Parts: sequence; C-alpha cells; structure tokens
Amino acid sequence: MTVFVSILAFILLLTVLILIHEWGHFTAARLSGVKVEEFGFGLPPRAKTLFKKGDTEYTFNWIPFGGFVRLKGENAPTEHERRSKGSFSSVAIWKRVFILSAGVIMNFVLAVVLLTIGFSVGKWIPTYFSLEEMETAAEKGIIELELGVLIQDVVSGGSAAKVGVPAKSRLIAVDKVPVIKPDEVSPLQEGKSYVTYTVRTGEAWESEEDFRVPVTEGKTGIEIVPFPVTLSAPQRAFVPALALAFRETWAVSLQTVKGIGHLFKTLLFTGKVPEGIAGIVGIAQLTHASVQEGFMTYLRLVALLSLSLAVLNILPFPALDGGRLVFVFAEFVSRRPVNRKFELLTNAGGFLVLLLLLLLITFYDVVRLFT
Repeated sequence: MTVFVSILAFILLLTVLILIHEWGHFTAARLSGVKVEEFGFGLPPRAKTLFKKGDTEYTFNWIPFGGFVRLKGENAPTEHERRSKGSFSSVAIWKRVFILSAGVIMNFVLAVVLLTIGFSVGKWIPTYFSLEEMETAAEKGIIELELGVLIQDVVSGGSAAKVGVPAKSRLIAVDKVPVIKPDEVSPLQEGKSYVTYTVRTGEAWESEEDFRVPVTEGKTGIEIVPFPVTLSAPQRAFVPALALAFRETWAVSLQTVKGIGHLFKTLLFTGKVPEGIAGIVGIAQLTHASVQEGFMTYLRLVALLSLSLAVLNILPFPALDGGRLVFVFAEFVSRRPVNRKFELLTNAGGFLVLLLLLLLITFYDVVRLFT
C-alpha cells in the first residue's frame, strides 16, 4: 500500500511542478496577447483532445508527467510565420521576457507558499550550513538547539580504544565537568595522566557509562565533533515564516547552482555523476522516503524540487527558458532577430544534451540502488 501511495505521490509531485510552471507561461502569454495553441496535460504523444476554448486546444497525452504549452509561432521556421499576429515573436521584447520567465516565477512562488506553510504550521527547521549559523539562529529564537560533543571515531590502538570508549557515542563530561563543545575538552585534559569520560549511547542517549582513559601529551585518541543533540522550532506567525521562506529560497537556490556546477566539473574530470545528484529514479526514492515520514516531509520535498526546477530552467543553457531568454536579449542588443535556423538547431542540440545528461544521471541512480 505504501509503495502504491508513493507512486501516486511521485506522479503528483512531477505533475504539479511542471503544470504550475507551464501555467505560468500560459497565463503570461494570454496577458501579453500571444495565442496559446495547445495546453497539454501529460507529455506527447497525444491521447485525446479534451476540449477547445478560444484559440487553445486542451489535450490529454499518454506520458502521465507534467504538461506543456505550445505558443503560436514558437517553432515557426520562417520569419513571416514567426511575426504573424498573435505569435510569440510578434510581441514586444519585454513581453517575451515576461512569458519566458513566468514559469520560473511560478515555481518560486509555489516554493515560497509551501515553505511559509511549513515554517509556520509545520515548525520546519531552516537550512543551515554551519554550526555557527545554527547557534546564531538559536540566540534569536528562530530554532531551539541543544549542542553536544560526539565521539565521531576512536583511533585504533589509542588509549581510548584500549579501554573500550565506543565510537558514535556522546561525550557529556570530562572528570565530571560537563562539555557541550569540542574545544572545551582539550583544556580539561592538559597536564593530566588520566581523565574520566562520561559517555552516553543508544538512540535516545539513554545508556550512560564512565571510562578511565590514559592521556598522552594531552590526547586520548578520539575524534570529536559538535552536533545538535536536540533541534526543534517554535510555532511561528505568518510574517516570520514568510521571511524564513525567502531566506530558504535563497539558500537552496544558491546550493542548487553550486550543485549544478559541481556536476559539470565532476563529469568533466571524472566522467561520473557525483553523489547527491538525483535523476528520476533518485527523486522517486526521495518521494517514497518522504511519504513514509509524513505529509509535511513530502510537502517540503515538493518545495525544494520546485526551487531546483526554477533554478535549472533559468540557467542560460539552450532549450531551457534561460537559454531562450539569451536569444531574446541578443535580439534586443543587436536590434535584429537571431538567425532562426541557428536558434532552432541550438535549442535542439541543447535538448539532446539535456536528455543525454538525464539518462546518465538516471543510470547512476539505478547503479546506486544495487551498491
């Protein structure tokens, strides 16, 4: 039953993200006086024409993911067809920029709305990239944080290993003096031959034990790191939640850009897709995991993927909205249209590269399922 729900959730996720993106293009085109010839639910081939309203055919297509809009003159090969009344290229450049940007804007809007709900009703924890950021947020009351010291690893053959200090345990005291940060440990060991570590283990750190550990030159052979013992968030009003939503949008968008850069860099030097980059299969796995965690976790996944889709689409790469914007800006600068054949070939080439990249990422998704 859970797998069935996850499949439905996966289809719904992709459909919502793509349809709201296309609805942005659709609405902006209508407002700009550009005829929308088709609004497709799902991806071609066409299964059925649902109905026609005005100039627009609403169709149902066989591939049940997302949708698309087809604007008049969008792929027209001749300049005459491109510039005919109601076509995409016949309207002012600022209107074309508006139309091409509208899909990305709608994905950002969706993400901000969902994040605002999450940070208020769902008590979500914002994304932080350092312990210092988390401490600052805790001081401001944005989150509730209790820090601790984690024994990340125990050096084989070291004094801590010899007396049985367990790795992945929480160090709560040195000689009965409580510690909450790693830099508090070394001063408590200086000049001593032995120290007593009080550590806790278990899922809820419920088991406590003392270890008398020999000290050599101030060290005992453990690797310690800071970590949040407890991390939660208070109930937030709308305005603080909205502010956090905008902060999260910026932080996640920046990380997405860095991730895309890391992907191309790794592909260039190693020919492999790095960890942390997910394709269709990877997203399906994330969807399944989020469904098991609960609705609010699933909602956060939708918000984060909406941001990723927005950032990806605005990149100045052929076939993407950002790539098509480049041609519009080139026309604005040069005061004349870009060669139509060159534009079509460039976008077709870009689409092929993106398709191959998606297949490569999906291949690594599948490989990781069995490793």
